[in-house]
Amino acid sequence: MLTVDLRGKRALVAGVADDAGFGFAIAKALAEAGASICLGTWPPAIGILQTNLERGKLDDSLALSDGDKLAFERIYPMDAEFDCAQDIPEKVRTGKRYRDQGDVSIQGLADRLAADFGPQCLDIVVHSLANAPEVKKPLLETSRKGYLAAVGTSAFSFASMLARLGPLTRPGGSFVALSYLASQRVVPGYGGGMSSAKAALESDVKTLAFEAGRMWSLRVNAISAGPLASRAARAIGDIAKMIEYGQAKSPLPQAISAMEVGNAAAFLCSQLASGITGTTLFVDKGYHIMGI
Repeated sequence: MLTVDLRGKRALVAGVADDAGFGFAIAKALAEAGASICLGTWPPAIGILQTNLERGKLDDSLALSDGDKLAFERIYPMDAEFDCAQDIPEKVRTGKRYRDQGDVSIQGLADRLAADFGPQCLDIVVHSLANAPEVKKPLLETSRKGYLAAVGTSAFSFASMLARLGPLTRPGGSFVALSYLASQRVVPGYGGGMSSAKAALESDVKTLAFEAGRMWSLRVNAISAGPLASRAARAIGDIAKMIEYGQAKSPLPQAISAMEVGNAAAFLCSQLASGITGTTLFVDKGYHIMGI
């Protein structure tokens, strides 16, 4: 019988700050398959996440199908805007929400993982990160600074993570990034350079699959998920309308669930998908195939 078996594997899921988004669902699906889970969380949100966990506010969401509860090995502060400590401006580094967190850069995360678990301590890395300070603006009204910020945090950070975490990942490991249909089609309201960032991300997945495959025997894929009313997605403004429209027009006329994306990610990270790399897998009830 074929099963998704990730027992003995360690996963890092970057971009989890609550239990409402795709990142959390992916972490839960990986845990259901037997993997141990570490999180990378934006520093200003890590205190709230830890408090909610300690007070049991997420217990219902943490419940696993076998009656156990999802527990995280580590929760690391990480800001994907910074590749290394030297990139963090002093004003940010000494600010209230960062000053007690240490090195929150991507390299800082890699150093902490190596210190805690030793070399080649990872098997799975999930990039569930996106940010665009001007996401509500049409592209014609987006500033250069806002555009580059969107591409830097939402796309280049995946390449940066692979460069720094690839050497810590055992051969046969898997990297997965989350994308969206706006990378290929026009989605009004998904602005601020985010559509360009997702297009860059999907293009990078192909190149990184070749480079990381040859260098470390790693697989690199993306999941293009349908719209979900996560807390982060609500910043877009028209997320409810996007969900309603997709539900009405998809071959399967239903809204996507976070766990459907989580389960797809668990498959991509398992040996069942050992021959799949450099691809973007659509998990959107088939909406991406529609023309009219």
